[in-house]
Amino acid sequence: MKKVLLSLGMVFMATGFAMAQDSHAGHNHGATTTAAAPAPAAAPQAKTSTTLTTENMSFTGDVHEFGNLPEGPSAEHEFKFKNTGKEPIIISNVTASCGCTTPSYSKEPVLPGKTGSIKAVYSTQGRVGPFTKAITVVSNAGTKVLTIKGTVDKAPENSVPANKSMVKTN
Repeated sequence: MKKVLLSLGMVFMATGFAMAQDSHAGHNHGATTTAAAPAPAAAPQAKTSTTLTTENMSFTGDVHEFGNLPEGPSAEHEFKFKNTGKEPIIISNVTASCGCTTPSYSKEPVLPGKTGSIKAVYSTQGRVGPFTKAITVVSNAGTKVLTIKGTVDKAPENSVPANKSMVKTN
């Protein structure tokens, strides 16, 4: 009986390991690729009757190019938009394609003719090389994808604290 239970436990453990996914799959920490990154899944939104479309979120630009950035300090950009529709725009969710990017957004409804914003903060520490990150905005006007991109330049050796972690990084 013990052997049967032990065997079943081993099978379940092996199945669990086989189903585990790489937590960094699907996003880029500086690696250059020619294929486009998959768009993040949009959060479900309630179906309501509205005349709004994503065009009613009139952004000054939906891509921001940082250019070259030094490694270390975070880089931030605020995407501003104007509500050109006849109804308030309510942002229900904003997500980034990677944990290295932190979005924040206008929580109050954006009335017709008024402006709202989505802020994206990219952590450059330890992320040397080119990057392209998607910020997905879900609202009652639809789903809009904003993009930040740039290149992080390696900081001089003496300006970055030594890695005293027990995890080997080579």
